[in-house]
Amino acid sequence: MEKRKLASVQYIHHVTPIEGADRIECIHVLGWQCVANKGQFQTGDKCVYMEVDSFLPVCEPFEFLRSSSYRKSELLGEGFRLKTQKFRGQISQGLVQPLSILPEGDYSLGEDVTELLGIRKWEVEERVTTSGTVIGDFPDGIPKTDELRVQSYPQLIDEFKQVPGYYISTKMDGTSVTMYWRNGRFGVCGRNYEYADDDKCAMWKYAHEHKIPEYMAENNLPPVAIQGEFCGAGIQKNRLKLSRPEWYVFTVIDLDTRRRYPLDKMKELCEKLHLRMVPIEEEKQIFPYDSVEALLERARGKYPSGMNKEGNVARDKYIN
Repeated sequence: MEKRKLASVQYIHHVTPIEGADRIECIHVLGWQCVANKGQFQTGDKCVYMEVDSFLPVCEPFEFLRSSSYRKSELLGEGFRLKTQKFRGQISQGLVQPLSILPEGDYSLGEDVTELLGIRKWEVEERVTTSGTVIGDFPDGIPKTDELRVQSYPQLIDEFKQVPGYYISTKMDGTSVTMYWRNGRFGVCGRNYEYADDDKCAMWKYAHEHKIPEYMAENNLPPVAIQGEFCGAGIQKNRLKLSRPEWYVFTVIDLDTRRRYPLDKMKELCEKLHLRMVPIEEEKQIFPYDSVEALLERARGKYPSGMNKEGNVARDKYIN
C-alpha cells in the first residue's frame, strides 16, 4: 500500500463556523478538521495539508507556530511539531496552508510535498523510554513500522473492499519494538536503533524474562522479525495502566522474502514463542465500512483500564 504522506496537496471539502469564535473557523480536509483564520480558505480551494506528528523546519512560513509548537530534539534538531490542539473547544488535527508556501509550479491533487517542504516525522527520543545503549542503526532488510491513517488516505477503504478477508486489531499505546532472529543471532531494536544486551535496556530485560531468544532457537526459526508495541509505565501515557512492561505483537516479517505473515501464521508463531498479540477485535471476509466516518466510529472505545483507545488497525488477513 502507498507510503504515508506527511504533507500533500488537497482541497477544502467544506468550511464550518466555530461557536463563539470571530476570527477562526473549521476547515475540513480529507477526514480531518483543522482550525484556520476566518476567510483564509473557501470550499473547493486547493491547499497544503500537513498531518499531526509532522516536524516542520524552522523557516519564515512556519514562524507563526513558534509559541505553540517549537521543539528542540537531540534526534531531529530544531523545528515545529504538529500535534492535535483545541481552539475555542474545536479540535484541530494538523495544519492547512495555502499553495503559496510551495515553490512556483503546477501541483496535482494528492501530490506528496513532504520532502519539498523539508518535513520529517516527529520521533520521540527513545532513550527516554528504553534507557538502553545504542549499538547501531535500525538493521538493513527489516521494514520499519508505520501505519497509514484512513483520514489521510481514504482510498484504503476501496483497497480493503478488494481483499478476500480482513481483521481489525486494537492500536496499543506504547512505542514500537522489533525483535529479530537472523543467522542464529537474536537482536532487539526500537523504532530507529538497535540496542545492546545490557541491564540498561528494558526491552532486552523483557526478552530475557520471557525467554524469547531461547524459544526462537528451540523452534529453529527461519530469519524473522517480530514487531510489536512495547507498553508500560513511563512509555507515552501508559493508557493501559500497566505496572510492568508488556509487548503486544502486531506484525511478523519473513526476512528472506520481506513479506508479512498472514494472520493465522502470525497467531501460530506467537503461540509457539509464548508471545502476546494485540487484541483482534474483528475478523471477517467482506469489509463492511463505506466511509472514513464509519471507520472512525468503529475505532472508538476504551482499553480495559477505562482509558480511551488510540484507535484500530485494519489489515488484509491473508497477505504474505
